[in-house]
Amino acid sequence: MTEWWRGSVTYQVYPRSFQDTNGDGIGDLAGITARLPHLAQLGVDAIWLSPIFKSPMADMGYDVSDYTDVDPLFGDLAAFDALVARAHALGLKVIIDQVISHSSDQHPFFRESRMTRDNPRADWYVWADSHHDGSPPNNWLSVFGGSAWEWDARRRQYYLHNFLPSQPDLNFHNPEVQDWALSVLRFWLDRGVDGFRLDTVNYYFHDRELRSNGPMPQKDNRPPVNPYDMQDHVFSKSRPENAGWLERLRALTDEYPDRTMVGEVGDAPWRNVAIMAEYTQPGRLHMTYSFDMLGPEFTAGHFREKIEGFFQGAPDGWPMWAFSNHDVIRHATRWADQGAGDAVAKLAAAMLLSFEGSVCLYQGEEVGQVETDILYDELTDPPGIRFWPDYKGRDGCRTPMVWDASDHGGFSTVKPWLPVKPPQLARNVAAQDGLAGSVLEFYREMLAFRRATPFLRVGRTRFFNLPEPLLGFARGDGLACVFNLSARPVTLAAHGALIPGAPCHAAHLEGERLLLGPNGFAFVQGDAPLLLSAE
Repeated sequence: MTEWWRGSVTYQVYPRSFQDTNGDGIGDLAGITARLPHLAQLGVDAIWLSPIFKSPMADMGYDVSDYTDVDPLFGDLAAFDALVARAHALGLKVIIDQVISHSSDQHPFFRESRMTRDNPRADWYVWADSHHDGSPPNNWLSVFGGSAWEWDARRRQYYLHNFLPSQPDLNFHNPEVQDWALSVLRFWLDRGVDGFRLDTVNYYFHDRELRSNGPMPQKDNRPPVNPYDMQDHVFSKSRPENAGWLERLRALTDEYPDRTMVGEVGDAPWRNVAIMAEYTQPGRLHMTYSFDMLGPEFTAGHFREKIEGFFQGAPDGWPMWAFSNHDVIRHATRWADQGAGDAVAKLAAAMLLSFEGSVCLYQGEEVGQVETDILYDELTDPPGIRFWPDYKGRDGCRTPMVWDASDHGGFSTVKPWLPVKPPQLARNVAAQDGLAGSVLEFYREMLAFRRATPFLRVGRTRFFNLPEPLLGFARGDGLACVFNLSARPVTLAAHGALIPGAPCHAAHLEGERLLLGPNGFAFVQGDAPLLLSAE
């Protein structure tokens, strides 16, 4: 079996927002299939599809009511098969989301489970009695606000939901639940998918004793917008039993050649790297997807700490890094004050695609897409509605892909489910295609450079001790990568030569002086490239 996933670049497609072909304002599988040539030309290795399964769409598909069928909004199984076949013909792998830590409350299993306390699936979800005063079993909180426990009048018990009340958690302490989940993955593996992105991979197990969580250390006396951030969730997720379950998942995946799994890990910042290391030990996940670079931090020290921390804790493990996804503010907006828009977009791409590990790009970042300013009456995202206006939810990064400057950006012929506004319309694929110096053409150039440079895909990393705002490291034995994370010019003493034809921005090598302009970066070669100091 090959390890195609090691050092690969995956492109996340948010199906609702990629391309609408049937005129309902919502993207579909046929639209993704039609746009696959764009991704092949971009130069990525794989696509990741956010959930496409049957769902009431209370959480935009992350509440699944049928795990082995496609929601009619997106098409059907035949359309899915056609997408996979076309992707494979273009040399693209296909990874699909698997949301098996919880289901929709409309799933037949939950409907059965809530009927009585002694039916065949009574223990398939997490049920618990109330305290004598009617209060929930413990203090666990939902990511989306409020208690993580919902009272069910028929069973006269509480059930656990880490997200919406309509997303009850499955009970993975029950071996039957594990067996069922494996059957779901086998269904899609038999259909030809190349792997899975495992949603909330550290949420599968809960503490059997239902012990309450303790407080999270706070930076100041002002409470966060969401009380969930006030708890240290040591008992409601990331439990030790998860390791054995991941080994069962890996054993199944290994029955199929050239398949992969990447798990989404979300926990306290000081715990995240340790969990990623634990989950990528031999015989578990191939990769873990990190949230460590999805926040506002934009310093050389931050990026170095996360990369070094992972490989120190998991020398045999493998991470997947990302700067944007469907849950966070787009990085072109998060880091907008670090320099000019296009320059920051190119710098971010050059950095991300130089990091040791695999990489995930989010749709639209290849044109430098920015966050959409969503008004309250345009919201669809439950936590955005609940915590407005201090938290505006995730709709701003989920607006439709902008293909051209026509009405609705070429996404649809009708009003889309989320608006395409002028700032987004200005950053469209057609306007940048073939345009020298555009963000899109830079992504194509950088992806081609990564693919043609083995050191960037699998070379080990050695960081240079450079002061802020400089990030510098060697990949393998003959490649140095240097980035200026600021809008002011800097000069370094350097030995080596710029790699001919390699992507660079605002970089000049004069003798043994490397000049980096605002947000400049360069790739330097030599037998032993040395970056000695910043001047």
